[in-house]
Amino acid sequence: MSTVVETDVLIVGSGPAGASAALALSTYGVPNIVVTRYASLADTPRAHITNQRTMEVLRDLGVEQEVVAQATPQHLMGNTTFCTSLAGEELGRVRSWGNDPLVQAEHELASPTRMCDMPQHLMEPVLVNAAVARGTRLRFETEYLSHTQDSDGVTATVRDRLRGDTYEIRAEYLIGADGGRSKVAADAGLPMGGQMGVAGSINIVFEADLAKYTAHRPSTLYWVLAPGATVGGIGAGLVRCVRPWTEWLIVWGYDVTAGAPDLTTEYAESVVRQLVGDDDIPVTIKSSSAWTVNEMYAERYANGRVFCAGDAVHRHPPSNGLGSNTSVQDAYNLAWKLKLVLDGTAHPRLLDSYTAERAPIGRQVVTRANQSIRETAPVFQALDGLSPQTPEQLWANIAARKDSTEAAGKQRAELREAIAFKAYEFNAHGVDLNQRYASGAIVPDGTPDPGFARDPELHHQPSSRPGARLPHAWITSGSRTLSTLDTVGRGRFTLLTGIGGEDWLRAASAQDLPVATVVIGPGQEYEDPYGDWARLREISDDGALLVRPDGFVAFRHASAAPDAGELLTDALRTVLGHA
Repeated sequence: MSTVVETDVLIVGSGPAGASAALALSTYGVPNIVVTRYASLADTPRAHITNQRTMEVLRDLGVEQEVVAQATPQHLMGNTTFCTSLAGEELGRVRSWGNDPLVQAEHELASPTRMCDMPQHLMEPVLVNAAVARGTRLRFETEYLSHTQDSDGVTATVRDRLRGDTYEIRAEYLIGADGGRSKVAADAGLPMGGQMGVAGSINIVFEADLAKYTAHRPSTLYWVLAPGATVGGIGAGLVRCVRPWTEWLIVWGYDVTAGAPDLTTEYAESVVRQLVGDDDIPVTIKSSSAWTVNEMYAERYANGRVFCAGDAVHRHPPSNGLGSNTSVQDAYNLAWKLKLVLDGTAHPRLLDSYTAERAPIGRQVVTRANQSIRETAPVFQALDGLSPQTPEQLWANIAARKDSTEAAGKQRAELREAIAFKAYEFNAHGVDLNQRYASGAIVPDGTPDPGFARDPELHHQPSSRPGARLPHAWITSGSRTLSTLDTVGRGRFTLLTGIGGEDWLRAASAQDLPVATVVIGPGQEYEDPYGDWARLREISDDGALLVRPDGFVAFRHASAAPDAGELLTDALRTVLGHA
């Protein structure tokens, strides 16, 4: 009988969720094994938009600069273009992904990081290589088959696909990060809402030098309004830049009820030619694959010692670029909790907060991504392109908008408004950053929920209220300039206070759990030269914020307190599940 392999955490899947979980756990010193049924990491670009919150996670985990070095930078992402083909007529643009001057200012104020375009086949090696370097044991060609769990752990059966034999891996916890058809989630019986397979899409990866059509309007996405573009898929033909300006991915729809077409090289090239609009440019087809648009989310992310993350628990189209971001953030939320439970610092009930905090985010993401598909229809509607018609009629409708008539003026206005409304897909800054947690790992401070002064999907609103991400402000320490977010994280709790916060500092030093301390004020280790932190902190100099390892505020007290030691001890006990 084969020997059982043992580890603390077994991770099934090496995509963004699994790789991030491995990286975080290994960074925190938690033994873990990653198994993937595939022979390699991702070999196609797939996910790519990387938002500010994910970049903050990668910053804390020490790989931000590796991502920045390989990614397409933000300033080359933002001229989202609507056209009849790349070589054809342009219908309008949206300044996207933080490149609108007003939105760009909000990005600058919200985070020390910049969003970027990092294709999945480049992102996964960065995450996995760093995880392995820090201790993760990775097994390719190893297929998860099943699991059983008991009060002490989980036993998973896996198959070595090279040898053909099976063996068992015994872990204290199992993370299912095995994608949109997750067997781990199915075996764990996680309840799902929504539905799969609501529309059909095709990805075509190809190489072609399209600089003459794109370099003057640099963008990640070019949307093509062409006959047949409203069938299935994401609502329009899409030409996505993978590498400027020579590597591309096309997304094209198909009728899911009729099944995917035969994905021959000839078929793929015909779609490429239609959307590019130039039959003479050399094109090399690299791959083609069919997939379905899904609108499904898990109502619970865990069953006992089994947790799921990423596409296993939220399945949706790529609209808004939320998939891999939410996956990375799921893993980051879970990893520090597992670490503290495994080393005995926290009670296992801390892990209940994973579902409480992340499931609402997953549901919001699924809803938003699918809503963005539906919000493409008005662009076609402005051109009367939704009703059945010949290609010639669509081209005539597009041409008619140039006429000097009242009807054409109305058409132009409707088209401008429809394209501008796509800001809810391409500039949803609030969806990226306005996460608010409510769980047993958050200690309410009794203040009423302030809500949002502006549209919470479009605009980020910083807050230090428990359950919110710590606000970013630039502060200094000697000759260094750093973000308030750089003072927290690294797998530890951090207490932030200011001048007069001595009682809080003594309380922090008296805890059994190491709590880092940050004092911000004139003459202190950290100073606030711009006054930004004073405006954002929502407490007085002698108040305190207790920030969790993931950068979220766990406890807030607005001012000094003679019983600071008791308050902080009780807060930590609550967060760690001991209260």
